[in-house]
Amino acid sequence: MKPLPHRYEVRLSGGPNGYATVSTAGVPDLRSAPPLDYDGPGDAWSPEHLLLAAVETCFLFTLRAVAKVSHIEFVALDLSSEGTVDRQNGITRFTEIVLRPRLRIPSGTDRDRALWVLQKSEKTCLVSASLSTPVRLEPELVTA
Repeated sequence: MKPLPHRYEVRLSGGPNGYATVSTAGVPDLRSAPPLDYDGPGDAWSPEHLLLAAVETCFLFTLRAVAKVSHIEFVALDLSSEGTVDRQNGITRFTEIVLRPRLRIPSGTDRDRALWVLQKSEKTCLVSASLSTPVRLEPELVTA
């Protein structure tokens, strides 16, 4: 890892209706629009889905680092998430994010340590740690 602080730039272009385009240097542009729940077209990444995707990808990348330093091997991670948006104190916001990691581990792996690695990954993921929304972990371990 490069020394901190790290800085990230993202640009958005859009008009009064339709899609927005999100871009950053060196990667393909991303088309975004409101989800169906907000009367959007439902065929593009929404801010709500992007937030969950950011939590999920950060969880995986953190898991890789935590597992490596903890000497816990894993074969694969399948991760689903669900975010609940509701009104709290007059503000519409995410009120909970549930992560459901299904971690495939080699036979003979210490299951308690593998669970600990999952929990530590959730707690130390920089995206989750940056949110005021509670994140709940519902892990499952599967022997490969």
